[in-house]
Amino acid sequence: MSKALTCCFTGHRRLPAEKMEHIVMYLDCEVEKLIEQGVTHFVSGGALGFDQIAASLIVCKKQVGQNIRLVLALACRNQDALWNDAQKKVYRNLLVEADEVVYISEDYDSECMAKRNKYMVNQSAYCICALLRSFGGTHQTVHYARQRGLRIINVADAHDQCYNES
Repeated sequence: MSKALTCCFTGHRRLPAEKMEHIVMYLDCEVEKLIEQGVTHFVSGGALGFDQIAASLIVCKKQVGQNIRLVLALACRNQDALWNDAQKKVYRNLLVEADEVVYISEDYDSECMAKRNKYMVNQSAYCICALLRSFGGTHQTVHYARQRGLRIINVADAHDQCYNES
């Protein structure tokens, strides 16, 4: 996996319903632009919310013939232990569709999420995020990605820059 051709995803587990359509459309547009620029690897943490939305989009693009790869960088082997059956089903489908699965830790501990986030950033040149708050894991991941010099694309921004460029 070439860092220059890799994009990671990070975002909140809960996104406002009124912003969801915008976020998904903007995400799709930005992923398309990266693919056109030669990005081939997309890394998701597989968590509920934005991580799974982004991973599902990559699966869809692969199914229609895009030559890209989905890498799931998972915090631990049992990260879905407390999820409901519907959430587990989506997660397990993503595991099947992924081209590669990396487990950062065997078991859950207080550091495994942060380690996963750093791993994803360290593999990437781009970071597509859905960042709405200036605290929490997504904020920390985007801050780390900025420090590492990644190009940050926040698809939760209020403007539609993706569609205004021609």
